[in-house]
Amino acid sequence: MSQALVRTAAGWLLVLMLAVAAGVVAINIVNNTIASPQQPVREYIDALQKGEGEKALGLLRASVPQSNAAMLDGTALQTAASRMSGLKYGEAEERGGNQVMVPVDYTIDGSDLRTEFLLEKTGTEWLFFSKWAFVPATLPVLDVTVVNANEATLNGVPVNMPNGRNSFAVFYPGEYEASLTGSYFSAPATKTTLSARDLPAAPLNLLTEATDGLKDAVGSKLKEFLDTCADTADKQQKLQPDCPFYHTTNNRVIDGTIDWSITEYPTVSIEPFGGRWVVAPLNGKAQIKARQVDLFTGAVTELNAVHDFSFTTRLDVDADTVKVTPLLSY
Repeated sequence: MSQALVRTAAGWLLVLMLAVAAGVVAINIVNNTIASPQQPVREYIDALQKGEGEKALGLLRASVPQSNAAMLDGTALQTAASRMSGLKYGEAEERGGNQVMVPVDYTIDGSDLRTEFLLEKTGTEWLFFSKWAFVPATLPVLDVTVVNANEATLNGVPVNMPNGRNSFAVFYPGEYEASLTGSYFSAPATKTTLSARDLPAAPLNLLTEATDGLKDAVGSKLKEFLDTCADTADKQQKLQPDCPFYHTTNNRVIDGTIDWSITEYPTVSIEPFGGRWVVAPLNGKAQIKARQVDLFTGAVTELNAVHDFSFTTRLDVDADTVKVTPLLSY
């Protein structure tokens, strides 16, 4: 009987030892997976890629600086994080004081990047499982400027740009791209990558330019003005009409023969200046044809002259209309 009890006790002891060993293995597995320092980082990156800004902010335990919050949720946030590929979560590295650093390697636009997250141990669950959380910090800020405009597009989202500038709180890591696309004004897209909280993002500066559509609209109005001016000069039979062009002569021009025409229309160049859009001085050529009488000899000859002319104009543009006001000096 005593031998049977010993064998039974030994069997139970073996089962207990195996159970303890299995428990230790299970605890280690949990602590290295769902209870590991990498897990909050995985959840944070996943929230960024889903555009879940509220969840990401809670996980990061970050405060939001005084700035525009347009990039902290939805499409803008999802776009910033979607450009990361090849994510690799590295082993946690001790930093002292119950803190660890978890590195994440990834690629954006073909560039290999790394972001290091600082986490701290905040306690245990069920006596064995570690609890990890991000060390609280403040979100970085991205500065954006745009020339002579009060709006822009940032990561596909329209944003207001009071006086041509604004600052946006942003999550990291991610890529942010600004652009301006309009009928009359546009700016080439420019982008910056933010890989660390403490590494300032390069500001995005949009260099606005007049579109071909605006130049064509201004050119069309100038052509209309010059053609009308030439037609009016013909009707009034004036050598010096209220136009940018004129003709002077000592001969007598026969009334009814004066014919003005524009042989070269100005090339339109529109540039920013002093917070406005200005049209560069306009240069062109006008031709006058007529018959004239020499006051000394009485000879009648054909007048055919081409004159260079130059003038300036004021440009006013709103969302739907383009107004061009020629400024003539006499």
